[in-house]
Amino acid sequence: MASLALPTPQLSRYRPATVSRLVEVRALEKTFQHMGKELQVLRGIDLDLDDGEIVAVVGQSGAGKSTFLHIIGTLDLPTSGTVKISGQDVNKLSSAGLADLRNRNIGFVFQFHHLLPEFDALENVIMPGLIAGKSRKELEPRGRKLLEEVGLAARATHRPGELSGGEQQRVALARALLLQPKLILADEPTGNLDSGTSAAIHDLFFDINQRHGTTVVIVTHNLELARSMPRVVTLKDGRVHADERRESGRKAASPPAETLVRADGDALKPAPAAP
Repeated sequence: MASLALPTPQLSRYRPATVSRLVEVRALEKTFQHMGKELQVLRGIDLDLDDGEIVAVVGQSGAGKSTFLHIIGTLDLPTSGTVKISGQDVNKLSSAGLADLRNRNIGFVFQFHHLLPEFDALENVIMPGLIAGKSRKELEPRGRKLLEEVGLAARATHRPGELSGGEQQRVALARALLLQPKLILADEPTGNLDSGTSAAIHDLFFDINQRHGTTVVIVTHNLELARSMPRVVTLKDGRVHADERRESGRKAASPPAETLVRADGDALKPAPAAP
């Protein structure tokens, strides 16, 4: 299998000239019914995401990370509180309105790539556009360009079963970018990949963030990835436990001994180096 290594991208975080608010979350709560009992997963989350940010969301299993991602992705609705995407309150939209908002603004990358096995890589990439009613002739040039961006130009006619796990996830990322969303939501995108392939996929997210100015939110248990992010949001017991920003917006191969800054401006000491 050919190496998945890409040319080293420029990893400085994209910053538009004028930063605007993309996602606003206020007093977000989510409760599920489980075996006749209420299970409160999210307990009053307040969080903003700006255009062009790249953010890691971390926390122990059960902290509410995936539930939070699904709600800001409009795959689920809050029990209470508000979520606004590009100024639109998702609670006030119809099912059709939610679907339109999602298709225009949000791309998803999951731990399991969900590629269609009977279609080749290019067909999988352009599938969201075909579902939206666009023609294959219109979509294929962009699909090929995106496959080139993720290092798979030569694999366009290969089906998922002929691709490695890392290549499949690259196809999934290209598919998420097809309709030029403002926001990419990734839920454990490297959870099933080896460390070398994971590092290449991590770098690709930074490259996409810079190249397209796309806001990227990644739920991850990978602490090395989280420490490379310019912003890390920690969830604990369904609440925002910490919201940390690095003074440097550049990814480092090893976490530098730099100050972290909470959202409230208080300085934090960096995590100690591993022995």
